[in-house]
Amino acid sequence: MVQVTLFLLVLSLALVAPSLSARKCVLTGRWTNDLGSNMTIGAVNGKGDFAGSYHTAVSATTNEIQVSPLQGSQHRTNQKSQPTFGFTVNWSFSDSVTVFTGQCFMDEKGKEVLKTMWLLRSHVDNIKNDWKATR
Repeated sequence: MVQVTLFLLVLSLALVAPSLSARKCVLTGRWTNDLGSNMTIGAVNGKGDFAGSYHTAVSATTNEIQVSPLQGSQHRTNQKSQPTFGFTVNWSFSDSVTVFTGQCFMDEKGKEVLKTMWLLRSHVDNIKNDWKATR
């Protein structure tokens, strides 16, 4: 009886494991980062393009923070299960733009996680101040 139970458990795990690894990480939806910023990504079209909005929780400006539009693209080759992507946020409340690049992962618990890096470019009055415009 113990051998049969063990066999059934192993068989069950063998049948379930492929479906866990086959799950795809999907960008579409609402995302919240560690600082409390919120991003919503709409449907990704057949070319990999998407649009959405970003509401940051942090800012270096004294202007009132507003929801800002984003435009992006997901890498579509072979319909990867953990795709790379990039998007640009044109901040509605400041003279700056941020570009993000990253990858969508499925963690060991099956949760979708975005890992990104960003680069922010702020407006400066002249070329002499160019050095302080990018973070």
